Amino acid sequence: MSSNVRIAKLALEDGTVFTGRAFGTSKTSEGEVVFNTSMTGYQEILTDPSYKGQIVTMTYPLIGNYGINRQDVESRQPHVAGFIVKELPPMYSNYRADMSLDEYLRQNQIVGIEGIDTRALTRKLRISGAMRGVLSSEILDDAKLVEKARNAAQMKGADWVQAVKPTSAYEWDKDQGDWKVGPVEHGDGLHVVALDCGAKHNILRNLVERGVKVTVLPPDTTSEEILKHRPDGLFVSNGPGDPAVLDYAVKPIQGAMGKVPIFGICLGHQLLGRAIGATTYKLKFGHRGGNQPVKNLDTGRVEITSQNHGFAVDQKSLEAKGGVVTHINLNDGTVEGFRHRDLPIFSVQYHPEASPGPHDATYLFDAFIEMIKTRKAPTAKRLAELQALRDSGKE
Repeated sequence: MSSNVRIAKLALEDGTVFTGRAFGTSKTSEGEVVFNTSMTGYQEILTDPSYKGQIVTMTYPLIGNYGINRQDVESRQPHVAGFIVKELPPMYSNYRADMSLDEYLRQNQIVGIEGIDTRALTRKLRISGAMRGVLSSEILDDAKLVEKARNAAQMKGADWVQAVKPTSAYEWDKDQGDWKVGPVEHGDGLHVVALDCGAKHNILRNLVERGVKVTVLPPDTTSEEILKHRPDGLFVSNGPGDPAVLDYAVKPIQGAMGKVPIFGICLGHQLLGRAIGATTYKLKFGHRGGNQPVKNLDTGRVEITSQNHGFAVDQKSLEAKGGVVTHINLNDGTVEGFRHRDLPIFSVQYHPEASPGPHDATYLFDAFIEMIKTRKAPTAKRLAELQALRDSGKE
């Protein structure tokens, strides 16, 4: 490497060290090292609060070629602990771009590394599982970095929601930020309270686009305070960390069950599972990418979905507590969606708002609206019907 190139190193807890070129800020950062298989969408990944406490590896080799813009953010700032790419282009090209990926990470005090063998790293994480790691452009001693990685905090048992949740209630403005919603569809003046554990903006946009008023509350709001808002429905958002340690978010959900229809996404899906009495567990390397196949068990129809999670709901414990599985992941058979047998509750593990090219799953917001009106959780068959209506443009 030439003398003007900054060196960075990534060390894993198993003793592996990768050496590459630094970009972004000069920093030493710890986190769980994970990989995402998406070909595009790096800006949405960087700003997804669910990545708090994680160093993200992009498996697609060329990252940064369309720069960064102010419209495609999923929160007010990036949340990743570090960013790993194979190749960072020296130039970017996009008529909407405001800055380069390198400049964006510098502005937000995030360290990045390029030029390492991301295929080898991904293979290691798939075989051995997600690992603790340290990414640094300051410390270049391999032994010190490995020791820091081995002493880093585990993701299992970690409460990262505290770092991303809102501190007070607020109303989501339909024109929030630089993004404008489309025409109002069929909300009929409904009011939804959203428990924000690290919600992506596009989830709230999808609700508002359907004519729904959205009040956002911290996840530790009591059920009494939630019900004082007189919501027609309750939404539980995505977020980072281990759902098993989030009792303060589970309790208000339990208090609202049976009193208001509830819909959850990602971490919200896991919290709803725990609220009815199911257990959750950590996956070996998680599901992160825009091409995860999910099967509707009633119809056999498959959706291509966007996902970002490292924990899952245990199916046996879910079914023992009244949960009915509606969707499974075709790669490993894990639970991707469920409804409650008796109560107006349903959830999905994947992200219907992300639209990674296909819009296979946006119908789930229509299902939420319908559940609010009927006060009945949608069956897998009904979900398939709503999907077909959305696809045909007749909903």
